[in-house]
Amino acid sequence: MSQETKKSKKKDVKKEKITQVPNNVKEIVDTDANKNNKPKFGPSISFPYQKVWSRCILIVGVLFIVWYNSKQGKEIQLAKQKDILVSRTQNVDCSEEYKNELNKFSGCLPEKCGRVVTDKLVTSTESDVLLRLAINGMSLGSSNGGVTILDLHSGALSKGSKFINIYELEEKDKIFNAADFAIYKVVKTKIQHAIAHNFGVNIDKIYLTKPTFFSQMTNMPAKTIHDEYWHPHVDKETYEYFHYTSLLYLNDFDRDFEGGRFMFINKNNVNSTVEPRKGRVLMFTSGSENLHAVEKVKSGIRYALTISFTCDINKAISDPSYRNILK
Repeated sequence: MSQETKKSKKKDVKKEKITQVPNNVKEIVDTDANKNNKPKFGPSISFPYQKVWSRCILIVGVLFIVWYNSKQGKEIQLAKQKDILVSRTQNVDCSEEYKNELNKFSGCLPEKCGRVVTDKLVTSTESDVLLRLAINGMSLGSSNGGVTILDLHSGALSKGSKFINIYELEEKDKIFNAADFAIYKVVKTKIQHAIAHNFGVNIDKIYLTKPTFFSQMTNMPAKTIHDEYWHPHVDKETYEYFHYTSLLYLNDFDRDFEGGRFMFINKNNVNSTVEPRKGRVLMFTSGSENLHAVEKVKSGIRYALTISFTCDINKAISDPSYRNILK
């Protein structure tokens, strides 16, 4: 065997030894190498609260996209106020994290994720009762900012910059009656069945969860982060136990208020908008496939009722009861 052949074999052996270095050693070497790699053009720039500022910039960027798309007409009108819809559906791909979580709950994974709008589920009388209930209840409170919340389950009511328990007020007997709570339960049950039907899930596998609340939105300046309802968000991230979200609108866009449209922010940067209409129900899966925001209310007062459902029976809540108020 020639000397050249021997030398080449020795080189090959050395290469194999280098490539067969254990992963953990390779990681240490890479780390040490990084430590000795000084920036070519001086130290990297950092500043206090860098992560906070980065998130703020990201939120501003998303808001700009929403604003720009609406200005440029890059939106799909999922439901206009003048439409009277039996049912209109827009399907979207379920997010992986949403599917992975719902796979833990038998009979609760939707056949398809998406959004459904209907104007034929809740009657005009039912809407009137719930609107009156919201207005009368909120008259005992009212936020300093642009959003007032009333939660019938807990009794939480916005007042100033905090919450009070409306059920602890003497005036509660003038606000609530058994018929109001009966109507609320009827509407909740209708929506629960509609969600099960439209998303192909077992009605017995989705449960009412908290928070479920009336909301009043105005053009008053925000006083706290809770008043800034226009930020894009995902319900599942904001409310851990939400799996299906519904909104019942209690008054009309472009009649009772201006602005306040509901906007789904799609991956193709085209917004799908829903204009509130009295008695209109919007239902959607609560995962990141349904990133959304509410347009700022420009004038008037916008009323809505949020009713949410979970697949986790341990996070279920019972219907609010008039008997509990009397205790």
